[in-house]
Amino acid sequence: MTFVDGKKPDLREVPFAIEGDPAATRLARLIVQELGGEAFILSVRRKAAYHAWATMTSPLLVAYLVSFEGAARQAGLSPEASRRMSAPIIHQTLANYAKRGPAKSFSGPLIRGDVATVATHLELLKKNPATRNVYVSLARVALTHLPSANKRELRRLLKS
Repeated sequence: MTFVDGKKPDLREVPFAIEGDPAATRLARLIVQELGGEAFILSVRRKAAYHAWATMTSPLLVAYLVSFEGAARQAGLSPEASRRMSAPIIHQTLANYAKRGPAKSFSGPLIRGDVATVATHLELLKKNPATRNVYVSLARVALTHLPSANKRELRRLLKS
């Protein structure tokens, strides 16, 4: 769960990673149960990977969201308008991802293999290198893990 200043999140059905000796984990399970959460054992050797995943799930997701505000700014949108206008798309994308999985939630120019559109994006984003770097990095991940047409051409384009 994410914890930010001034907000108390609902902890019902939230997974809680617990570790420790048997007495500590029994007590932790009781506390998590009282909070309405779901406890699971996390081995010490997997703790760093779990924390990296959690960091990517919330704080780095927020960093990504900030990065697309740069592209929105180039489209003439304020950060506030960008957030308001993006929220329905983000919510639907997350709902699709949770229910259908990543491949069936993926849309846009990469899945279509639309090299011309991606090239236009990359050219435009040269004016905003930080946002362009995020775009290129995520596009490369998409080409590796998600269904896409024209992968070879898109990979070549992303190297430029």
